[in-house]
Amino acid sequence: MPQHSTTRHFWLSGQRAAEQDRFFREALETQGWVEGDETTWDAGWVTGMPAPSQFRRVSAHRKLNHFPGNAALTVKSRLHESLSSMKARVGEGVGDNKGHPLLSRLNFFPHAWVMPHDYHALQRAALAEPERRWILKPTNASKGKGVRVLRDAAEAPPSPNWLVQEYLDRPHTIRGHKYVLRLYVLISSLTPLRLYLYHQGFAKLASEPWDPDDADNPYSQLTNPDINALNTRVEVPVEFIDLARYRGWLRDQGHDDEALFAKIGDLVTLTAISGVDALRRRTAEAGADPRGGYELLGLDCMIDDDLKPWILECNLSPSLGTCAAPEDGGIAEERIKGELVRDMLRLVGIAGEAPPEPETDSPSALLAEARAEASRAGGFKRLLPSASPERYLPFFSLPSLADMTLAEALVGRAMPRPRLARRRVIELHEADSLALYAADTGRLYRPNDAAALIWLLATEGLDPDAIAEALRSASTEPPEPMALRRQVWQTLGEWCRDGLLCQTEAVVQAPSARSETAQTEVAADAEPAAVKLRHDGRAWALRIADAAIEQRLVEAFGAGLEPLPPEEAGQLPWLSLLAAPAGYALAEGSRLVSSRLTLAEVVPALSTLLLRLAARSGEPVLDVACWQPRPGEMMLLAVDDESCREALTSSLGEALSRGVRLTLQDDTVHVEPLGLPFTGRGKMSDDGSAEQGATSLRLVTLKTNQDDASAGLLPQTRLDALAALLPRCHSCEGGVPSADLMARLDSWLEGVSRQIVCLSEDGSGLFAMLLQSGVTSAGKASIEA
Repeated sequence: MPQHSTTRHFWLSGQRAAEQDRFFREALETQGWVEGDETTWDAGWVTGMPAPSQFRRVSAHRKLNHFPGNAALTVKSRLHESLSSMKARVGEGVGDNKGHPLLSRLNFFPHAWVMPHDYHALQRAALAEPERRWILKPTNASKGKGVRVLRDAAEAPPSPNWLVQEYLDRPHTIRGHKYVLRLYVLISSLTPLRLYLYHQGFAKLASEPWDPDDADNPYSQLTNPDINALNTRVEVPVEFIDLARYRGWLRDQGHDDEALFAKIGDLVTLTAISGVDALRRRTAEAGADPRGGYELLGLDCMIDDDLKPWILECNLSPSLGTCAAPEDGGIAEERIKGELVRDMLRLVGIAGEAPPEPETDSPSALLAEARAEASRAGGFKRLLPSASPERYLPFFSLPSLADMTLAEALVGRAMPRPRLARRRVIELHEADSLALYAADTGRLYRPNDAAALIWLLATEGLDPDAIAEALRSASTEPPEPMALRRQVWQTLGEWCRDGLLCQTEAVVQAPSARSETAQTEVAADAEPAAVKLRHDGRAWALRIADAAIEQRLVEAFGAGLEPLPPEEAGQLPWLSLLAAPAGYALAEGSRLVSSRLTLAEVVPALSTLLLRLAARSGEPVLDVACWQPRPGEMMLLAVDDESCREALTSSLGEALSRGVRLTLQDDTVHVEPLGLPFTGRGKMSDDGSAEQGATSLRLVTLKTNQDDASAGLLPQTRLDALAALLPRCHSCEGGVPSADLMARLDSWLEGVSRQIVCLSEDGSGLFAMLLQSGVTSAGKASIEA
């Protein structure tokens, strides 16, 4: 801290309750610190992220609890991107040898798809594994908001800020309850990267026993305390078990806790390495002194039934409030979180006597700084630099010179120097000039003469120090050796971070034209297929974007789909289901009908279009559900909201069809079922075949009633029935129904049995009430199949 100041100030900021600041405040006030503000501070504690201008004020003696660029770890989609990019880079470096030990260590994160970019890839994956479940998460939310298990990937929204992960379906359990480990990870330095894991943390338990078949129960599937605190069905909604007790319990169960936590340490270290490039880049771009930052992360990992850890997410500004009741782990929780903050402040040099600032980046200075920091670590265990540097240096895009120097100083021996290979980059030459085109990003690099020579030597197989020595030997006025080494390592590091080069164990090779991944994407984006769709005596040529849609259409329309003869392709009207940047789009000819459709919404959207196309002059269409409860009877069901739709689907399922056409002839109204699928997973029936010979007609409107006491069967007035049908009535002219049509519908409804079924909030008893409506009805109408 500044030597000229006798009073030191802390600054508290962010959107969090006072409990988030409590331990920070208490630790510093006992040492004479006083509270300042955003303009007067020596140590800042911000929940969330501060204004960018505050990063420009940090220094070795004015510290802030964040680094710019931490979103590479703390935003779920960015974390997945960081880990996936590292895995792809390491894979290229080992020649895509999937059995290579480096790659096998990176199988600790579930596959994920970032919406909307990966929407179609998700649907292809779901098509290949129809029994798999998925978990949907907002990319940048906390406290379990928006998280739910999906039985069907088609329900995923093709819109930004959503992530879909593979559902880990074999969790290890405590007393039958699913749990997640909350670990506390501290990045104390970026260059070199120094990383710590706290010895304590928590197992956070779900409040109800885990049931793989109860995917819709958040209290069984999710462990977030904010969600489970709402569970009123159990005596202990929130339970925390500290890691000391958890490890003792593992040993009592006959498990090797040391082996598990060695895997966890490896997971934490590799996760931090995956994000360090973004942290270093953004810190430099923000004009921040990297010595003025540190980052405390709350890392959540799940343990599966094989005792393998899986990372789920990293949380920015992890909660420091007490979540559990005292008797359910709250006392230990409060104690551990207080010790965590006090140990952290000592380690980073805020609490206690300020550590001296290293004067150079020499090996001895870097080693002395690391050892002094480790001596203040308290309950933190250092993960980086590692006592076995060879285990982690290959996972960096390229270690910084400081990373390499500290690693060597720590173990007292030289480390193998990294060799580099081209990735997806094309070299362009003109006379003596070189340009580099990065195929993945579309960026063109124009290195100067010195940088071009560095590129040439690196791609010929020289390591960074050998390149520096070659440049020094070739120079008529050799630069200072250390400055030249820094320049070479920095230049190569930038190219590695940008994806032009990667560390390699193989012989340096020329770049391939396309990667296997790129080829797969091309295959996935092949020309859409086309089929013939029949309905209501008409036919269309239907363009289908991908196999996921094709499967849904085959399930829904069955015999209504057939191969499209080439000679008919130019004669039939076209409908198109297209892959769009966000989900799918439906077009009729050149007219866009619907966009941003999820896979689950494709069949309903196509059915809606076919329903409207079925309207004829004087023959409007009603968008209602049809059900034949008994031979000779037909029930038309007007659905009020989504909960009613779900209850109806659950009760009647495939017995339902969608849509009827009304033929108004003199004083008679004929009702013709259209047989379209009622839901996205419904099936088209043969047009009208189920209703042959039906003579009794009932109209039932379904509504949800929040007051269960009022649920039941009620009569419906003719005007109420007309109001329910009006938004569901479509004419061939489009627009609103004509006055003549409304008058004839009104007259028709006078002779139709009309009732309202008011459902309880959970939709129970629907089937019985529908049957009861048939017993009490007396209306008759002519029906034409």
